[in-house]
Amino acid sequence: MAATDQRFREFKMPDVGEGLTEAEILKWYVAPGDRVADGQVVCEVETAKAAVELPIPFDGVVHELRFGEGTTVDVGTAIISVDTQPGAGDAPAPAAAPAEAAAPAEPAGAAEPAETPEPAENGGRQANLVGYGVAPSSTKRRPRKPRPGAPAAPARGVPAQPLPAAAAPAPAAPAAPAPAPPRPELNGHGKAARPLAKPPVRKLAKDLGIDLTTVTPTGPDGTITREDVHAAAAPAPAAVAEPVAQPAVAEAEAAPAPAVGRERRVPIKGVRKATAQAMVSSAFTAPHVTEFITVDVTRTMKLVADLKQDPDMAGLRVNPLLLVAKAFLVAIRRNPEINAAWDDGAQEIVYKDYVNLGIAAATPRGLIVPNIKDAGSLTLPELASALGELVSTAREGKTSPAAMSGGTVTITNVGVFGVDTGTPILNPGESAILAFGAVKLQPWVHKGKVKPRQVTTLALSFDHRLVDGELGSKVLADIAAVLEQPKRLITWA
Repeated sequence: MAATDQRFREFKMPDVGEGLTEAEILKWYVAPGDRVADGQVVCEVETAKAAVELPIPFDGVVHELRFGEGTTVDVGTAIISVDTQPGAGDAPAPAAAPAEAAAPAEPAGAAEPAETPEPAENGGRQANLVGYGVAPSSTKRRPRKPRPGAPAAPARGVPAQPLPAAAAPAPAAPAAPAPAPPRPELNGHGKAARPLAKPPVRKLAKDLGIDLTTVTPTGPDGTITREDVHAAAAPAPAAVAEPVAQPAVAEAEAAPAPAVGRERRVPIKGVRKATAQAMVSSAFTAPHVTEFITVDVTRTMKLVADLKQDPDMAGLRVNPLLLVAKAFLVAIRRNPEINAAWDDGAQEIVYKDYVNLGIAAATPRGLIVPNIKDAGSLTLPELASALGELVSTAREGKTSPAAMSGGTVTITNVGVFGVDTGTPILNPGESAILAFGAVKLQPWVHKGKVKPRQVTTLALSFDHRLVDGELGSKVLADIAAVLEQPKRLITWA
């Protein structure tokens, strides 16, 4: 057994991020029987932060893949078994005899049950992993008076007795017309008895246009189930006998077809799950305040056009977002108290002398927020290069977990979707987030005259535990001032 344990080695799901607990296997690059080498990528997994390729740390031949693609696996669980001594060979163990062959044959009904059911104090139910399972139905139906001339129904649980041969009814004629729908039974007040069905089943029947009095129940105690409603809504199969003429009114009152295939369900996992949890936590932990300002950015748009022609910016990503990011960094430098974090456990405010600038990016995997490390120390060309690399990496789905950790403030560019602005939610652990709206040509008072100018709206959300109204207003006003007069990038830097 020891030799076997040394021969087969297991590769466990590692923690590829900061404190991650699970990851989903997106794709296997190997199969059983493939030879692998130390450092070879064997699979790609998706964590709550990014898609990551996993290399295996030893040589050998793949013996078994423990999980299939699309499976979410806890960190520390073995996902692949590798034979590190291929060709060694083990003596085959003798095949165990089937349990059926080993057991002597016994007459039917002679075998004792494996476990004795619980006594009557548990209602005759057997114990399971949680409690004693579902109790037998105790639903009681009100006794109904039989219709005049109708035969008495047999008691529940007592099989109906066959009629004597002499009293058996004569066979029906082959050309007999289809029987009319059964009339609903009446209660003691002479009104139709209400069918037994749970509220969700009643709603389903109402949505599908099904009259529950016409549905044949198959549930316990005559309860109508969802399957019964769907069966009643399904189109009836074509009859073999000659069709019977139906009134025109029946065709006009035909039930609408069920809404089949118009919904789809997607499991909540990966980036979407992490984003939802983070946003809920942030929204109900940090008291948000959002302020707005509308600003003339005509000069900034002209500067963007000039920078695209600048040789020092050749090959770099130059757009309005670049100058908005630079304006945000300048405003933080002028108001450093906004760059902080609230440590609830230690009951401390942590002021940071660095800025990790997050950029919200919409990707096929969902919304992610990678950040540019120490963005406040970068020159404009360096910031443009980092921004371009961040966006391209995010679109390719190759953003690393480290790139999405440690952010201090964030920018979300909703203007690319034609949206004027919004009220963004803080990323957990950050103090502020800036929404950059669409830049539009609008009438604007410029030098005492109404002229068409390039105008945008900015929105700054901040944690009111850290940032009061004065500080937040100063930061937003500084950002707007830089975008209105970009020369302040020089005078305020």
